Amino acid sequence: MNLCNIRDVKSLLSRHGFRFSKSMGQNFLVADWVPREIAAVCGASDAHGVLEVGPGIGPLTRELCERAAQVVSIELDQSLYPVLSETLADCPNFTLVPGDVLQLDLPALLDQQLPGLPVLACANLPYNITTPALRALVEADRFESITVMIQKEVAQRVAARPGTSDYGAFSVYMQYYTQPELLFDVPPDCFLPAPKVTSAVVRCKALTAPPVAFSCGEPFFFRTVRAAFALRRKTLRNSLASAFALDRDRAAAVLETVGLPPTVRGEELGLPELAALADCLWRELPEVR
Repeated sequence: MNLCNIRDVKSLLSRHGFRFSKSMGQNFLVADWVPREIAAVCGASDAHGVLEVGPGIGPLTRELCERAAQVVSIELDQSLYPVLSETLADCPNFTLVPGDVLQLDLPALLDQQLPGLPVLACANLPYNITTPALRALVEADRFESITVMIQKEVAQRVAARPGTSDYGAFSVYMQYYTQPELLFDVPPDCFLPAPKVTSAVVRCKALTAPPVAFSCGEPFFFRTVRAAFALRRKTLRNSLASAFALDRDRAAAVLETVGLPPTVRGEELGLPELAALADCLWRELPEVR
């Protein structure tokens, strides 16, 4: 059975009485080059364990099983369990974990299912959980890299540089913990049903150390980041004044202290400037902590 042949896929799903769920963001691959390329670029080898999220009927899973020592796939949709039992019956290094990636204790799961192995994350992420799923994978702090196919617009935000329209708080978050690389696009006609948007594959290599240093601590740093992007199209002075309940003159004084003009906007700042800004707010304005 070819898990990317549209006739085989439709026959398989019909045999199991499967119906697509919009609420679960289900779009199955029907172009065999896509799972092959994703598995190749994720870097899996027979020394790795791989965590997959949302295997669907298993085309990417099979490719990963051919490369990795062990593959663990998390699937929420119970109607896919018998389908996966059929399509991956000949993959002894595959384990299905029923559940929701946003609710599971990922470090505990990895310790139980992939003990002693360096671990990669690789997935065709459901569109409806893209951002929280990426956060869950990052915050697990266990993966050498995270390779995912997601909406192209989200992939562009993950990899965006300061000063571009796609750059935002989520860009800063992902680039603080990882080194994202936008790899290739996947058009809608590669899926059943075809989505209305283009997808893209992005690989995020985990950083061994944060790219910037600050004394205010991560929670306050990210609070500052969210404040900086809270009022897009407004100056950073106005954004800080609003987020931290400051008058505009005090906000302008903070910007001047870190060498930023009063007209600068949050989306113009890279991680070093945001770290300096967070430290200045922490040091100069203890009432906002």
